[in-house]
Amino acid sequence: MLHSPNMEKRNARIIAFTNWKGGVGKTTTCVNLSAFLVESGKRVLIVDLDPQGNASIGLGIPPRKAKTIYNVISEDCDISEAVQLTPMKGLEIIPADIDLAGAEEELVRASGRERILKNILDKIRPSYDYICIDCPPSLGLLPVNALTAADALIIPIQCEFYAMEGIAQLMYTIKLIKKRLNPDLTIDGVLLTMEARGNLTEQVATEILKYFGKIVFKTRIPRNIRLAEAPSHGKPINLYDRRCAGAVAYQNLCKEFLTRQKSQAVVETFYNAPKASSRPPT
Repeated sequence: MLHSPNMEKRNARIIAFTNWKGGVGKTTTCVNLSAFLVESGKRVLIVDLDPQGNASIGLGIPPRKAKTIYNVISEDCDISEAVQLTPMKGLEIIPADIDLAGAEEELVRASGRERILKNILDKIRPSYDYICIDCPPSLGLLPVNALTAADALIIPIQCEFYAMEGIAQLMYTIKLIKKRLNPDLTIDGVLLTMEARGNLTEQVATEILKYFGKIVFKTRIPRNIRLAEAPSHGKPINLYDRRCAGAVAYQNLCKEFLTRQKSQAVVETFYNAPKASSRPPT
């Protein structure tokens, strides 16, 4: 359900939400930041690239009831047939379901396998301001395709003891992608999620700030029961309970994100600054 060609032309910034560690708030952040971007006047497409399909379910798309990103990758349908409406006008999604798990095997045999998603999404850039990819927590060809297609990354990290688990491998993969497939890839920000009061949270935050520096968003996402409830109702948090602490946090994140978009100085600082260590703390 792509827009009419007579509508205003855009050039979407493609953002991949990624972290090899599961349960850190990738999907929650992808869905809710996208929703508040729409409230800010942006047109947004979410691409659910996780076979679990949580972003799709969280926006009211039941499993196996629509064409998915798997159908597009497999060339079973045109991308325009897979774009679905959500409960929020201006926010659309290409859903996923468990069939996407089979895409890894098919991609291995495909020509130009790392760039398949990029080639697909480049066709629809003019229809959106942002295309947000919800990545799976894995090291396979699906996330490699996402990082190759993306202009930038947002990395959610949970405020817990094992927060930095997998970050070393992720940063190494980003370095390889930049060198071999996508030299313009940047990091738009690192987001601290599931924050709770206590010394441990501050210790984790200090370690993350020490490694990532200024690209860490000042906004932090708290643990919030309403954020956990919203997906079961098929709604982003701004439609489910916009007054809760989680909604306020994501609204603040959206404002900070849009302000940061006006300048790439923060990103360049991260990539150019010397690191105390080649690996993040564990």
